Amino acid sequence: MRRVSILGATGSIGQNTIDLIARAPDAYDVVALTGAGNIDRLAIDAIRLKADVAVTANPECLGALKDALAGSDVTAAAGPQALIEAASRPADWVMSAIVGAAGLAPGLAALEQGATLALANKESLVCAGRLVMQTATTHGGRILPVDSEHSAVFQALVGEAMEAVERIVITASGGAFRDWPIEKLAHATPAQATTHPNWAMGARITVDSASMFNKALELIETREFFGVDPDRIETVIHPESLIHALVGFRDGALMAHVGPPDMRHAIGYALHWPERQDLPVARLDLAQIGTLTFRAPDPARYPALDLARQVMARGGLAGAVFNGAKERALDAFLDGHIRFTAMAEVVARVLDRIEGQPGLMDAEMTLDNVLAADLAARAAADAEIAALAGQARTGS
Repeated sequence: MRRVSILGATGSIGQNTIDLIARAPDAYDVVALTGAGNIDRLAIDAIRLKADVAVTANPECLGALKDALAGSDVTAAAGPQALIEAASRPADWVMSAIVGAAGLAPGLAALEQGATLALANKESLVCAGRLVMQTATTHGGRILPVDSEHSAVFQALVGEAMEAVERIVITASGGAFRDWPIEKLAHATPAQATTHPNWAMGARITVDSASMFNKALELIETREFFGVDPDRIETVIHPESLIHALVGFRDGALMAHVGPPDMRHAIGYALHWPERQDLPVARLDLAQIGTLTFRAPDPARYPALDLARQVMARGGLAGAVFNGAKERALDAFLDGHIRFTAMAEVVARVLDRIEGQPGLMDAEMTLDNVLAADLAARAAADAEIAALAGQARTGS
């Protein structure tokens, strides 16, 4: 039996992972499940999968988790350190699906045990790509991408030499507002931004899709995971979300990965790698689909893409600053404090502000320094958000 842990078990990626594992329960020994506030879901899955431990990131939820697990053999734990301890438990395969920078330390802990890390937490590579990849190398761990785009690239590269790769094309649905008049974007509401035309995802990633901040993160992630120059990474709007990525080779060939918009494909590929197994995903009828469309992203509609290019050019800990500011800007939009279009403005201002503070963005890439840059970015973002909210109240 393979020992598996799922970090972020109550989110959409975690639930899709559980769906696959639950279909073959005799093949897996579930070590740890972690979540945040959805205690009922966490406890139900931990009991059903006979996990050794269930961990909530929220210390105040420990009592509720213990109550929900009463009568079972599952141990309850809570708090950030408990997440790291759960990730440190010996396992063969660990799903890293904790949202945001909070997933970095547990993911590193899993790699330090030599586990195979199925990486759905794109922020880990954005904030600390060099550190994450080096940790895997040092401890004999392996990283398999679970983002649909990077899984697609990974699959297209099987049997290929990176020296032959001319470009990598990451596709994007364009999100909820891809066809909106651009002048309406400033008035978009959180409810509108959390409705995706193709994918069923959590609220935060769906807003990131609408703003294309998710694609901005994926550009940086592509550079870090595959080691390609930023000028060889492209983005194209593909509304059907059936081609997840393309790899272009020096002989002019383009290798495309085509599949339904179902995260169980990328998860299942990572779960069964290096083999392929049957998966409960739809089989495409190309004749019925008929047409696939593409268009270049509008820089004015999606300023996050240019910010990602700036981050890659800046280097150092710019990715940690970018992500920390983005997360706080997203919080502020969801809470109704700033407009949809102000998120990119906040991130741009924070990048400029932090760059002027010696010793932050250019510090050595250690976990402590990454977390310090993240905290500094969040504080700077809060200041920018407060200023923008004040301007909105005064009408200036």
